[in-house]
Amino acid sequence: LCPQLGIAIPVGKDSMSMKTVWDHQGAPREMTAPLSLIISAFAPVNDVRGTLTPQLRTDLGDTDLILIDLGKGANRLGASALAQVYGQVGHRGPDLDDPAMLKRCFTLVQELARDRLLLAYHDRSDGGLFVTLCEMAFAGRTGLEINLAAVGEDDLGILFSEELGMVLQVRHTDTDDVLNLLEGAALGRHSHVIGSTREDGMLMFRHGERTLFAGSRVEFQQAWSETSAALQALRDNPACVREEFARIAEDDPGLFVDLSFDPDEDIAAPYLELSRPRVAVLREQGVNGQVEMAAAFHAAGFECVDVHMSDILSGRIALDGFQGLAACGGFSYGDVLGAGEGWAKSILLNPRARAQFQEYFARTDTFTLGVCNGCQMLSNLHELIPGAAHWPRFVRNRSEQFEARVAMLEVAESPSVLLAGMAGSCMPIAVAHGEGRAAFRDAAQRIAAQAVVAARYIENSGVVAERYPANPNGSSDGIAGLTSLDGRVTILMPHPERVVRAVQNSWHPDDWGEDGPWMRLFRNARCWVD
Repeated sequence: LCPQLGIAIPVGKDSMSMKTVWDHQGAPREMTAPLSLIISAFAPVNDVRGTLTPQLRTDLGDTDLILIDLGKGANRLGASALAQVYGQVGHRGPDLDDPAMLKRCFTLVQELARDRLLLAYHDRSDGGLFVTLCEMAFAGRTGLEINLAAVGEDDLGILFSEELGMVLQVRHTDTDDVLNLLEGAALGRHSHVIGSTREDGMLMFRHGERTLFAGSRVEFQQAWSETSAALQALRDNPACVREEFARIAEDDPGLFVDLSFDPDEDIAAPYLELSRPRVAVLREQGVNGQVEMAAAFHAAGFECVDVHMSDILSGRIALDGFQGLAACGGFSYGDVLGAGEGWAKSILLNPRARAQFQEYFARTDTFTLGVCNGCQMLSNLHELIPGAAHWPRFVRNRSEQFEARVAMLEVAESPSVLLAGMAGSCMPIAVAHGEGRAAFRDAAQRIAAQAVVAARYIENSGVVAERYPANPNGSSDGIAGLTSLDGRVTILMPHPERVVRAVQNSWHPDDWGEDGPWMRLFRNARCWVD
C-alpha cells in the first residue's frame, strides 16, 4: 500500500514476535505478544480551521447525509464488532481492495473541506455504519431519518460491516454539486444519499418502506455509554459518574458564548509602540504551560522573561525588575498530590524567596496571574498577598480523577484588574487539573470569599454549575477563580492562555475572528500597567 498511496513508514518496531519466557515454581511459562499490528499515522495540518468533526449541524437549514462506500458493497462482516457480539469470528474481513479509490476519495474530501462544502465527517470502519451514524447523532444531539434502499439489500451487512468508508453531512442546496464532484472522481457509483436529521430526537432506520428499527437518541446513547459508565464507576467517584450519565437524557443546549465586550477590539493597541513592560513567566520543575503563557502576554504587548524557581532561589533573578508575574500551570513535581502546596513551601521556607515575593506583592505597581498549578501555589501564599486572607486551598477533584476538558465559565463581578470589563461574560475555557476543588476552613471563610470570586463554572443553561462535569472539580458555588481585594492578584484554575486564539478553541461560533475572548484578560493587563 505504501508505494500506491505515496506514503512512507519512517520508523518501525517488530512487536509481533516478542516473547517472554520464565520459570514459575519449577514449571516453564511463556507469554507471546498478541498477534495484532497497530500502525499509527501522522501528517502535517496547515490550517486547523479546516478540521471536520462528527458533530451533525442542525443550525444551518436542511442537510443531507452521504455515504461513500470504499468497500464497494462487499460488506464483509468477518472480525466485526457484530460478529464478536455473537461469539463469532467470521470468514472474510474488510480490506482495502482499491488503493487508488481511497486516494481519490481522500483528495476530493480535502477539496470539499477547503471549499466549505462539508459540515460534518465520520469514518465507518470502527463499528460500521450504524455506529457511525449514532455517534454523529450523539455529537449533534439530534435525531436521524436513514433509508438504506440505495445502498443494497443486505441490511445487516450494510449497517455493521466495518469496511472503509465515510459519512458526510452537506447542505441540501449543495448535495447535487457534491454528488457531481464524487462522480467526477469515479466515486459516484459507490456514493449514496442515505438520509438527514430529525428534530424530534428519534433515530429511524428504514429500507424503502420497511422500518428496520427505531429508537430515541437518548435510548441509543445510554446504551452506547453504559459500559464506559460502569467501568468509570469502578475507577472514579460513582456519584460523578451518575451525574454525567444522567445528562444524556437532559435537554442540553450545548456550549455557548455571551460576551459583555467585543473580543476583536484590541484595547492594548495604543500601548504597543510605547514600551514592553517585563513579565516574569514563572515555572517550577515539571510545569509545561510557560510557552503558551508567554505567547499570550507577548501578543498583548509585554516582554516575557522565562523565570525558573531555581533562578529565584539562587538569586540569579530578582522580582524587583518586573511589573507582572505569571505562575504557570502544568505538572509541577510530576503532578503528585499537593504539588502546588509544595511549590509554595519552597518559597515560604526559603528566606531569600520569601522576601522577594513579599516585596513584590506589596508593590502597588505590579499584577499577578496564577493558573492551574500556579493557582494552587499562590493560594498557599495568601499570607504574603495583601487582601488574599479569604482564599481557599485547592484540593483533589471530587471526581477523584485528573480532569482535562472544556468547561463553561462566567466572569463574576470582582475587583480583578485582569478581568476588567468582562463581568457577566460566559464562554468556554480549557480545564486540566487534578486538584481544583476549592476547600474553605469554615463557613465564615466561604462567605467572606464571595466578595473576591472572579469566575464560576456554569451549566450550558447559564446557571452556576454544582454537578459534574460542568463543575469539573466539585468546588462549592462553582468557584473557578478568585482575586485579591485590590484586584492586582488573580488566580484561575482553568487555562485562559490556552484559548486566546479562536483556532485554539475546540468549538467556537462561526463568526469569531482571529482572537478568542480570553485574549482580553492579557490586554487588560497591558492597559492596567499604563
